[in-house]
Amino acid sequence: MRLVIVESPYAGNVHLHERYARAALVDCLRRGEAPFASHLLYTQPGVLDDGIQEERALGIEAGLMWGAKADATVVYMDLGLSGGMLAGVERAQAEGRPIEVRTIPGWPEEAAP
Repeated sequence: MRLVIVESPYAGNVHLHERYARAALVDCLRRGEAPFASHLLYTQPGVLDDGIQEERALGIEAGLMWGAKADATVVYMDLGLSGGMLAGVERAQAEGRPIEVRTIPGWPEEAAP
């Protein structure tokens, strides 16, 4: 399995963005990849508070550190490019990691409550 870092939005409409990130994980798994989405892991209750800038920065940096082990960074664009995603893309470029831009088939129809 290929290791991939998932970039998708988190801040803002967190409920929608969490659902979208989960859909991105499923998309990766169906492609035979082992995805890592730090923004879903580190923002779990009791871990880091994305609303506190220092904790958000810590979570972003910790997620970016995983990139050294990844085969690629995959950027899911159906909801646009956030600042955190841009940081991930810039880190991938600086480290020479391939970047793939993706959309999720069926989105935004899947976004309906």
